Amino acid sequence: MVNFHVLTLFPEMVMQGLHTSILGRAVGKQYISIEAVNIRDYTTDKHGKVDDYTYGGGAGMLMQAQPVYDAYLSVARKVEGKPRVIYVTPQGKTFHQEMANELAKEEELIFLCGHYEGVDERVLEEIVTDYVSIGDYVLTGGELPAMVMIDAIARLVPGVLHNDESAMTESFHNDLLEYPQYSRPEVWRDKRVPEILLSGNHAKVDEWRLAQSIERTKRLRPDLYEKWAGRQT
Repeated sequence: MVNFHVLTLFPEMVMQGLHTSILGRAVGKQYISIEAVNIRDYTTDKHGKVDDYTYGGGAGMLMQAQPVYDAYLSVARKVEGKPRVIYVTPQGKTFHQEMANELAKEEELIFLCGHYEGVDERVLEEIVTDYVSIGDYVLTGGELPAMVMIDAIARLVPGVLHNDESAMTESFHNDLLEYPQYSRPEVWRDKRVPEILLSGNHAKVDEWRLAQSIERTKRLRPDLYEKWAGRQT
């Protein structure tokens, strides 16, 4: 079981987005848990303020260290050892499937969602273990990237997917993209399902699927294909 804790200014956004469909069922069956911690609940400011101007000037406001740190402590004090804390930032290492596989082995994961111009550097130095980005672009806050990563990680936790084998055949597993798939009817708009998939010969089907994955990866993601090909020699 993996317990996800999201430090955020918008807990309702996180909980509504992650308690539906497959992840919602996984929470209900206790394969994972998802908790949103409202950073604003931990400010000492009587007006609920969690941001202030940056020293040295500059545009925008900065999330203060104290409420972020106390929100973190509210989680850290409940778990054993020092949990991994992922700060969602465009400055971080780009998230990928191998990272999702690694993080799915953790019992406790804390995601820190920044806003405004970011978070006071001092609290980042104090609590963050991983700086992670989902791509080279900037969003208004860290909630959506955190939700993307939680979805990718959670589906690798045993029991979350209805068929645990599906995670082993999808895109990026073994650096290959997923092969094309088909369902009924056998013919749609004059396009037929490949005959090999109707043959019942599972060994031949597996060969065809691997060949399709290789071809598709080579065509669409030559960078991944080079990684895969390099391991075949």
